[in-house]
Amino acid sequence: MRDSDPDLDIDQFHREAVETPSHEAVGAMRDLLVETLADAGQDPRVDGAGNVLATRGSGDDHLVLNTHIDTVPPHVPFKSEADADVVWGRGACDAKGPLTALLAAFLRADVGDGRLTLAITPDEETLQTGAGRLAETLSANGYIVGEPTGLDVCTAARGQFEGTVTIHGESAHAADPESGANAIRAAAPILQAMESYDETQGPPEHEVLGLPTLTPSMVEGGEAPNQVPAECVITFDRRSVPPERSGEFAHALQNHLQQWLPEAFRVEVSLIRPDTPFPEAFATDEDADLVQTLARESGGEARPFGAATEAAHFAPDAPTVVFGPGVLTDEEGAVAHSEREYVHRSEIHAAAEAVTATVEELL
Repeated sequence: MRDSDPDLDIDQFHREAVETPSHEAVGAMRDLLVETLADAGQDPRVDGAGNVLATRGSGDDHLVLNTHIDTVPPHVPFKSEADADVVWGRGACDAKGPLTALLAAFLRADVGDGRLTLAITPDEETLQTGAGRLAETLSANGYIVGEPTGLDVCTAARGQFEGTVTIHGESAHAADPESGANAIRAAAPILQAMESYDETQGPPEHEVLGLPTLTPSMVEGGEAPNQVPAECVITFDRRSVPPERSGEFAHALQNHLQQWLPEAFRVEVSLIRPDTPFPEAFATDEDADLVQTLARESGGEARPFGAATEAAHFAPDAPTVVFGPGVLTDEEGAVAHSEREYVHRSEIHAAAEAVTATVEELL
């Protein structure tokens, strides 16, 4: 039996969500979500990590609907013509469109003897501490993570983490460079070694996600024009594939790079934000009931997702998919995180219907 108001005004909630800035702080957006849930007869709570949680039912069969309320800067105002299908604005598709669809499904679905949890995080675009907390406190039979997928059911994604390679040399006067060990000069063999890492040390090509990437993105070094630099720092971006995990990567890369340097140099690899959870690579079996059911209800295909997501935090617990209205990119270029971010209202409605049907079938 339904125990909540199924009549969420999808278009109105989505408009209010996009009109509510959440690129610097999520308080106002969280209030909107909590108030909407309360008005629908739910009893939402906010945990210590800032997640909004609400649960319907109490059975052992348990599904979780997850997405986030934060957006990247800058805020882009809501824009849409009357009765038009397209909505522009920051968060339109990433991820207030998916949020609206999941919220509607949460309120509308008949959960039978099962249990359905809505779990909305505050910091997916930055630290992902909210998802880290949920991974420690939630356990379920399946997770649907809302992101713009064009209604496809995404079963895998590369991991994403960042770090630094610090080359330690020895400073000296530039008039006598041989008396020191130039850390900037040593960056050349290190960059070559980074290119060769996956050929010899990295994980093999994944059947769904392909090969990992290791991309140097910034180089810093030196303190004065007339001084041999004792330190050079290379910042990198790592997009991992299973079975590689962030915890093992830094040590493996450091051992590989050190072999390319003379004894006068020392290299140190460390991950940025090592005390916060990184989105690891994950892959869900495409034959899982969750995948097959949602793909059938949405009409979308099963495929990898093109960016790192909080889905990685839940995948070790149970089958996890990424799904929602909108797209990351289109034929003109970037959509999510861009000034032209948009979503089709009809896709939000279709996503809500697909998730509702999936929940009702699985629970």
